[in-house]
Amino acid sequence: MYFSLTKEQQMIQKEVRNFAKKEIAPHAEEMESTGKYPYGIMKKMAELGYMGIPFPEEYGGMGSDWVSMHLCIEEISRADITLGALLDVTTSVVGQELFVFGTEEQKKKWLVPLAEGREIGAFGLTEPDAGSDAGSLTTEALSEGDEWVLNGTKQFITNIGFKNGSVILVAAKLKNGVIATFIVPKDAEGFVLGPKYEKMAWRASATHEVILKNCRIPKKNLLGDLKHGFSQHLAVLETGRISIAAVAVGAAQACLDESVRYAMDRKQFGKRIFDFQSIQFKLADMALSIELARNEYIKAAWLKDHGKKHAFEATCAKLYASEMAEKVASDAVQIHGGYGYMEECPVSRIYKSVKLLQIVEGTSEVQRILIGRHLAGK
Repeated sequence: MYFSLTKEQQMIQKEVRNFAKKEIAPHAEEMESTGKYPYGIMKKMAELGYMGIPFPEEYGGMGSDWVSMHLCIEEISRADITLGALLDVTTSVVGQELFVFGTEEQKKKWLVPLAEGREIGAFGLTEPDAGSDAGSLTTEALSEGDEWVLNGTKQFITNIGFKNGSVILVAAKLKNGVIATFIVPKDAEGFVLGPKYEKMAWRASATHEVILKNCRIPKKNLLGDLKHGFSQHLAVLETGRISIAAVAVGAAQACLDESVRYAMDRKQFGKRIFDFQSIQFKLADMALSIELARNEYIKAAWLKDHGKKHAFEATCAKLYASEMAEKVASDAVQIHGGYGYMEECPVSRIYKSVKLLQIVEGTSEVQRILIGRHLAGK
């Protein structure tokens, strides 16, 4: 097995790292504290092609691969976790589902602006009474003439509150109980953007409730097979799990960077705290955990690029990386001592942010269920 990144992948990684360090990191604390949406940064990311890395050039993409996309997500998340999550939803989930299951007309109309970064996509699966048990959703889709009519409520919808958040992929049940997927533009009749959620972190992420009241869309907005909309969602969520693992690795790496820097500068009892074995051991464990998580998400992305099964690897990457990030962030706060608990300290912001990674794209409990099913041969 060859473990080196290609020259193109190394180039993308280096370019994104430099961009994130220069254009994102200096504004991360302000974004989190004020909740101000980073439209200027998003525009620059779009101009550099970061939203369309894995898609063919004919659909507005860069024509690269999923390993490169996830290296990009890691580096962006190293500077700010919410922008990494934006790429997860827009590219890994919404963009991918349009690319894999969309018609040529749908790709030209809906995928191209997402891949070019001119517009942002959202994913509508979760409901007030359907979270981990997504199959129990109650949003309904009825066929009326040349239209579909949707009724229901979706919650915790990432990206839809951005002014350039233009489209949401909605999972809804037909009369026969089958779940189908629909492309719903935000300006559709009957689409209501609900209130913004006030979260404990991720304040620069536009998360809203979505209400569909006799929401009417054309028949051609059905995405993919009428009978397999739910399996489509599950398929793209495999990639979403790799993306969340990359987000987690980026956030954890930022914590390690800050902790090494602080430990080198901070002196107690006449020497740097880095020179205390207890601190070095903690830093070593952090580095080890990050490296293992990074290897697993890259392996999962590599398998995807080569058309190989990757559900197990994606699940392992998401579970391990998300829980690793919480532990690393906690250790980072501990190394920083009282300063680590202050709002001005970067690791304080990251510590509050990483908890959500154990919930989105399938909770840690769901990931363990999926791994158990794999072990049972199901």
